[in-house]
Amino acid sequence: MLEKTYRVKGMHCASCAAIITKKLSRTEGIEKVEVNLATEQAKVSFGEHDLSDSEINAIVGKFGYDLSSEESEKSGAGAPSSRMKGAGAGRAAFSEKQEQLHKQRRMVSISLPVATVVFVFMLWDIASAALPSIPHMPLSMEVFNGITMILAAIFIFRIGKPFLDGILLFIRHKAANMDTLIGIGTLSAFSYSSLITIFPSFSDLLGLPDHTYFDVAIVVIGFVHLGKYLEARSRLKTGEAIGKLVGLQAKSALLVRKGEEIEIPVEEVKKGNLLLVKPGAVIPVDGIIARGNSSIDESMVTGEPLPVDRKEGDPVIGGTINRQGAFSFTAMKVGSDTLLARIISMVEEAQGSKAPIQNIADRIASVFVPVVLVIAALTLIAWLTLGTAFLGFPAALTYAIMSFVGVLVIACPCALGLATPTAIIVGIGKGAEYGMLIRNAESLERLSSVDTVVFDKTGTITRGLPEVTDKGSLDGSTTPAEILQIAAAVERYSEHPLAGAIVNAAKAGEAALPEITAFEAMEGIGVRGTIGELHVTVRKPEEEESGLPAVQALLRQGKTVIVVEKGNTAAGFIALSDTIKSGAKEAVDELRKKGIRVIMLTGDNPSAAGYIASQAGIDEVIAGVLPGEKAEKIAALQKEGRTVAMAGDGINDAPALARADVGIAMATGTDIAMESAGITLLKGDIRKISQAITLSKATMRVIRQNLFWAFIYNIIGIPLAAGVFYPLFGIFLNPVFSGIAMAGSSVSVVSNSLRLKAKKLR
Repeated sequence: MLEKTYRVKGMHCASCAAIITKKLSRTEGIEKVEVNLATEQAKVSFGEHDLSDSEINAIVGKFGYDLSSEESEKSGAGAPSSRMKGAGAGRAAFSEKQEQLHKQRRMVSISLPVATVVFVFMLWDIASAALPSIPHMPLSMEVFNGITMILAAIFIFRIGKPFLDGILLFIRHKAANMDTLIGIGTLSAFSYSSLITIFPSFSDLLGLPDHTYFDVAIVVIGFVHLGKYLEARSRLKTGEAIGKLVGLQAKSALLVRKGEEIEIPVEEVKKGNLLLVKPGAVIPVDGIIARGNSSIDESMVTGEPLPVDRKEGDPVIGGTINRQGAFSFTAMKVGSDTLLARIISMVEEAQGSKAPIQNIADRIASVFVPVVLVIAALTLIAWLTLGTAFLGFPAALTYAIMSFVGVLVIACPCALGLATPTAIIVGIGKGAEYGMLIRNAESLERLSSVDTVVFDKTGTITRGLPEVTDKGSLDGSTTPAEILQIAAAVERYSEHPLAGAIVNAAKAGEAALPEITAFEAMEGIGVRGTIGELHVTVRKPEEEESGLPAVQALLRQGKTVIVVEKGNTAAGFIALSDTIKSGAKEAVDELRKKGIRVIMLTGDNPSAAGYIASQAGIDEVIAGVLPGEKAEKIAALQKEGRTVAMAGDGINDAPALARADVGIAMATGTDIAMESAGITLLKGDIRKISQAITLSKATMRVIRQNLFWAFIYNIIGIPLAAGVFYPLFGIFLNPVFSGIAMAGSSVSVVSNSLRLKAKKLR
């Protein structure tokens, strides 16, 4: 199945998203459609063949929407190359939203001052009618109506043109959105007011009240535009994480060619190029240091606050900052293959995904506007019939018009549509800042209900690299330091995985390694060589040596023990083991404090697993498990009613990561593990699992708050605007205040989501 992501223009509310989803879903060849209002993106899954942008727009273009795929954007003139897909597309989208926001701000700067003055006059008129002590307006009603009629015409046919387009959309294609509601409401108020103003005799003939609603149309349009601007500004803030990540990308690189430094655009960097990085510069792409060393600030990518020392042969990450020292490095990953570009792509994809909790809001949004139109019509009829019977026709007509307009204006599908995605965008962006890459909204939601975390051992709880942990003498005359020195002298010529650990331990102790001759690797036994006239053998322990108390204790801990022989005498031993990561015990303790069950699941032997588990503070261990059996163990826990998160890093963990409710992969592990997981931890710091759970719970709490207020707002607001409470309590809502309430509802939902940006993840 082919999937394409489109940027959507012309989408204003949740009903717009519902229209696009409905129309595309009914198109032959399209299997699935997901439209996200907050990110203004649509994900379309095709069957055997995809559709071109022109074919897609032939379906939705008549409804006022324009969809463009990433591929078509990149193929245009001046577009970035495909290698810069991640950062380039993100930068373009962010810039376009800023431009749209600037246009909205210009519109508000024109409409809001006028709407505010008219609003003040409205309040003055209402207050002077209710309180004799307040003087009447200095303008006569005829002059006021003349001025407001001209202003209302400008507002409706110029500033409010998008709302009129919403009416045409409804008439032509039987599709309605929030603009349709505002358009019908304000145009109805303007049309009625114009009729009784231009033809007063007609009003007298029918006994119509002489009250006009030009001011209502002006103020509603003015404040709705203000609400849309504030909403757009807040939505732009929700995506600041992407903007920050895109801003990390270097614009240029210093290419070293034939001894000369040439500055080139970062888009032109190719794999294998030798690049120079000066102090304070941003590293342009991923690579390996070829010459020099430095201290590099990787906090913006990994979340680690302290600079990291890098030397020749060490990897460097594009987008990080070289704090001190110049060095040259070989470009290994460029364009969309760099870690930063992949992070941007993953975060963008995740922010555009939908959480299961959003389904109920989407279902309601899909029928919201038609239902509101029916409610508005029924409200109008009810006031004209029942209201006339109790209040008389003139008063009933006034309330009918006010209620009709009020219901259309106050109804807000946007609050419902934004309740979930805005919180998801901020939550996923917050995770990225802390070095947690969340693949999709579903993983974020599921993580909030996790009650069991299962850890793989090697590479997850442990560093995944053997280290020398113990050394000792067996002959009573050779010191442990000498044992390590002569063993390292021989092992430095070996290709065995443990050899490097022994050599590194000796170098760390600044031991000088003597030269050897007659090196020989003995398959299945060990290695040997000659230092001067001394014959040295590094081998497996024999049976009687394994029974020695010191060696036996180490073997029980699951450590690997080797014997160092001088001549034909066992001089000493060296023990090696995989060691736990710094912070592993702290991570387990934090999960326990949250009431989460912690289990170690490993293919290693019970002794080694038990020793590592005891160091990490894990009581429950399942050892000696084959890769396929790991997934079965996860399934068994799920059958117990557990919601399981699995943390692992290797190919053998992939089935279990995919089977778990939430898979958590270490970025230090294999690509297969990361592809199988819903969350990836940069630097493989498992302390971030507790942080991720905290973030998930906070995000879901905000989503529930948003949905609650969005539902309550409409449940109370629509009856209030319809005048349902007037017969009982004398409460009636002027359409102007309905417009203000509608504008405030979307802004409040987005603002509540933005609170997540201040959340501290300890």
